[in-house]
Amino acid sequence: MGRAFEFRKARKFKRWDKMSKAFTRIGKEIVMAVKESGPSPDTNSRLRTAIQNAKGVNMPKDRIEAAIKRASSKEEKDYEEVVYEGYAPHGIAIVIECATDNLNRTVANVRMHFSKGGGSLGKTGSLDFMFDRKGIFKIPAEGVDLEELELELIDFGAEEIYEHEGEIIIETPFTEFGNMQKGLEEKGIEVVSADVQRIPTTRTELTEEQEEEVLSLVERFEEDDDVQAVYHNMA
Repeated sequence: MGRAFEFRKARKFKRWDKMSKAFTRIGKEIVMAVKESGPSPDTNSRLRTAIQNAKGVNMPKDRIEAAIKRASSKEEKDYEEVVYEGYAPHGIAIVIECATDNLNRTVANVRMHFSKGGGSLGKTGSLDFMFDRKGIFKIPAEGVDLEELELELIDFGAEEIYEHEGEIIIETPFTEFGNMQKGLEEKGIEVVSADVQRIPTTRTELTEEQEEEVLSLVERFEEDDDVQAVYHNMA
């Protein structure tokens, strides 16, 4: 069928794999939210956020409802949130956020990924100073006046507001995440996604070849089912 067909097929499988991993990650977030504060999004802000994010990656409604129903069952396993820190090749700081039902498996896999990827696992908290935790909200950009939006949201903790790839990005301090979520809800502003991210305070420039080594390790972590998010300070 030719190279073009094989290329399209590989790209489609990669897109499906990425979507599947997103569904798994958000499914865990839904479970943790329900276990923490119950199955009603009306009274559970973490669950509302998880549902928003699920819709943002086109997770089917029946899968969202099934995840909530499973999480409400006493038989559904609990996930523990844990953070690992270390260094990728060339001194790049890397932080891995996980949600797991088996800590022994997870830490063993993290060690293996670091070892095979040329990195090293560090002590918990050793890289905190290199990253700021910030709330990141994404909303549709169409029809939005940035200056007007900033005036509306500054009292809810908006730190930076800018447009990127057809979406408006709203950054808040970590402590203002809930306040901003409430503000957006009150104003009826559609949210595509909302989460807390680790933003590097400084970034390190590498050569293209060195970047590939680091990204290879990042991909190892991202392909692990226990990993929810990976952050690094490579430019």
